[in-house]
Amino acid sequence: MTDVRPLYLPPPCQDSPDCGAVIMRDGSTASIRIAQPLDRDAISAFFKNLLPEAGRERFFSLAESDREALDILCNPSEPRKQLTLIASRIVDGTSRIIGLGSYVAVEEAGAELAMAVGQTFQGMGLGTLLLERLALLAVNHGFVHLLAISHSEASPLLGLFRNSGFELAESSEDGRVRVDLSVVPRQESVARTEMRDRLFTAASLRPFFKPRSVAVVGASREPTAIGYRLLEQVVTHRFRGPVYPVNPKATEILELKAYPSVKSIPDPVDLAFIVVPPRAILAAIDDCAARGVKALVVITAGFAEQDQEGRRLQQTVVDRVRGYGMRMVGPNCLGLLNADPAVSLNGSFSPVFPASGRVAMYSQCGALGMAVLGHTMRVGLGVSAFVSVGNKADVTGNDLLQYWEEDPGTDVILAYLESLEHPRRFARIARRVSRSKPIVCVKSGRTATGRRAAGSHTAALASSETGTEALFRQAGVVRAETLEEMFDLAGLLATQPLPEGRRLAILTNAGGPAVLCADTGEAGGLILPELSSQTKERLYAFLPSTASVANPVDMIAAAGPSEYERAIQVLLTASEVDSLIVMYVSLGDEYLNQVLQAIDRGVTKVRKECKAHKTVLACIMAGGVSNQPLQAGEEKIPTYFFPEAAARALSKVTDYADWRKKPLGVCPSLTGIDPGKAREVCRNALSTRGEGWLSAEELRSVLVAFGLPVPQGGVARSADEAAEIARRIGYPVALKIASTTIVHKTEMGGVRLGIKDEEQVRQAFEETRMALEQEGRLHEVQGVLVQPMLAGGVEVMVGVTEDPLFGPLIAFGRGGVHVEILGDVVFRVTPLTDVDAQQMVRGIKGFRLLQGYRGHPPADVPALENVLLRISRLVEEVPEIGELDLNPIFALPPGKGCWIADARIRVQAVVAGRPMRYVLPSPAR
Repeated sequence: MTDVRPLYLPPPCQDSPDCGAVIMRDGSTASIRIAQPLDRDAISAFFKNLLPEAGRERFFSLAESDREALDILCNPSEPRKQLTLIASRIVDGTSRIIGLGSYVAVEEAGAELAMAVGQTFQGMGLGTLLLERLALLAVNHGFVHLLAISHSEASPLLGLFRNSGFELAESSEDGRVRVDLSVVPRQESVARTEMRDRLFTAASLRPFFKPRSVAVVGASREPTAIGYRLLEQVVTHRFRGPVYPVNPKATEILELKAYPSVKSIPDPVDLAFIVVPPRAILAAIDDCAARGVKALVVITAGFAEQDQEGRRLQQTVVDRVRGYGMRMVGPNCLGLLNADPAVSLNGSFSPVFPASGRVAMYSQCGALGMAVLGHTMRVGLGVSAFVSVGNKADVTGNDLLQYWEEDPGTDVILAYLESLEHPRRFARIARRVSRSKPIVCVKSGRTATGRRAAGSHTAALASSETGTEALFRQAGVVRAETLEEMFDLAGLLATQPLPEGRRLAILTNAGGPAVLCADTGEAGGLILPELSSQTKERLYAFLPSTASVANPVDMIAAAGPSEYERAIQVLLTASEVDSLIVMYVSLGDEYLNQVLQAIDRGVTKVRKECKAHKTVLACIMAGGVSNQPLQAGEEKIPTYFFPEAAARALSKVTDYADWRKKPLGVCPSLTGIDPGKAREVCRNALSTRGEGWLSAEELRSVLVAFGLPVPQGGVARSADEAAEIARRIGYPVALKIASTTIVHKTEMGGVRLGIKDEEQVRQAFEETRMALEQEGRLHEVQGVLVQPMLAGGVEVMVGVTEDPLFGPLIAFGRGGVHVEILGDVVFRVTPLTDVDAQQMVRGIKGFRLLQGYRGHPPADVPALENVLLRISRLVEEVPEIGELDLNPIFALPPGKGCWIADARIRVQAVVAGRPMRYVLPSPAR
């Protein structure tokens, strides 16, 4: 790779940089948006409420008077000239501005910054959050410096700038401090932004999981009503704080005093469950806000899941909740629970309150989640918390990941997903969380949609699940195929240390099940090593001669408790073993309990004496045995009935352990790129011709702008031009039709190779023209591309297709005309890190060809990785690119690089709601 300097990208915002919600230090929220001329009166009122020195401090250089400041702040925002963000909250029933920040251009790449936060909200991190958003928007519009003037060295604003993580330059003159912030992200600024996001989000969710008091709004006296059943669950499972039923028509429910409204409750309320009809939901929210409730769980259905009117009502509900500074789970959910004995909150409809443990779960399907909670009891899995997220209108799975990342009572996170909200934010958070706590996901809807009609090889290869699979791999998420497998994985992750390697030993008393276990393990990437002679000798010391001490170790049916105990000790102390699956096939119940006790003793002794922390699983094929884990000293051993389930779980957990060992990787800074030039070409093509494929000349300009290896050559529109280009670049040459509509050029007779002289060039040109004319497609061709004939090397391909949810998906695989038949392609979600690029190249089945095979030299693998990183940066910087194909790319021997032999790029209009990307400033902007 040409440059390994990291490129630091800020984390994606929860909503959008210029609108949505921000979470402050105390966990409360504020709404932000770009100011409009109609905000003039509200901004004026905000200024009047500021302390005089505060107004003078923050707008000292920007304006000589409040009127001048208002004129600037209330101008229609033109992001290349001026932009103002306002933060608001609902106060006394009215939305009021509580903070604002603005920049005004003062030079080509610099703007003056002004900020102010209302007195009540100072010290809550709002100023820092506004600065982060303004910096993000400024950089996206070409500014790299924000300038500010402070009237005092002791100014809180100076402290804010100094703690932002941005590079800072200060100078003093006449009692004023001039501050120059370099707002291009760097390691420190990105790390601080992520830290604030994580801690503030966790603070906002704490009232859901550790409330001091709970209200049930819509509690009912009717036993079949939802409001009764929910209140009953809270009371029955002995929530550790006060519970307040709210019903204007009742004085007592379930022997608890009922209140006519939330605001009539005399004591503070942290969490409210709302079960009123949709028409009453806004009044209930207002009532909760009047009492200072911090968190809402809206059980009520009839919102976005129902119809367009419900969708509008849901957005109104979200705006109202956020306007009051609250957070909300739901609507259309079945509640949440916290099994911590210190809280003991069952705010759900689950009749089963799970045992307390260290596994948290969220589910988009509430009913499925309720059923799953019952299953945790059957498999002996303890739960820390469960959330039915419903419509995810406010609190999402991304928020919950950040809360459980900080939760000392959670070690494993499970998720049942029907859709991914903001996949880029999920990927960023999950990649970090997975480094310390495994995330296991079941994602439904895998085959609901087929492949879309495609105009390129890459699009044809990308199925509906390609983005999900790629994202999970990059983020270290463990994907379970079924709910049953999710619990198989959770049981292993929650009880055993992660495997140190892929070497598996199998101990059994029956050969057949062990073979099935071995086959499944090896199919999942596990290795069954041959045991060392020392290990075999130790086994033969107590096993009969008829036993097999290969791997699997088959002690035969006569093996009893003693043999199990001793064999476990031998295998767990063998240096060639990383994990052990202990299998017992019952031939009668007389030895079952004794064998289980022997497994306990064998594992416990090794743990105590040898400190060997190897992964142990048990497969007990015996009637009447549950999937409850075995107790071995102070630890538990996950138990499976079928051998394939044990091996499959271990192989996936081993993959996860390998992922954790690898470096995270960085997005490298790349030299020799001109994003502005590439954007200009693509936007000009869109404005002149509309959506479609770039011409050969446009294509070459874009690729060259990003330093991609494009061979010499040019487009000829006559035989004379073709001959002239061939003479200039040298023989032999190749001729290919230049067309924005013909994908498969070879099938149309549009590719001529190995042309050795001028006569052959002219002949090939005419034959190509005649073939196209005969097919009636001559009008689709802009000319013939003449290039040097590239010999040798391995043919590969790189492609990009735009996914409406994930954004650009980048592909790498075997290239040439058979790419779709071979299907040897791997996908990742952009932006790529250096580690992503390395894994993509090594992830195809044909990687052996790139290493050198049967006399063929190896390929220049770093050059291919460099192409992947440059393409990733290209499609991030130029969002108009909808599809891209580089096929074939000739990968030459080490040190020789690679050449793009053929390419296509399709441009499209950037639509609203597309996945958010971060664009870096460039001189060409």
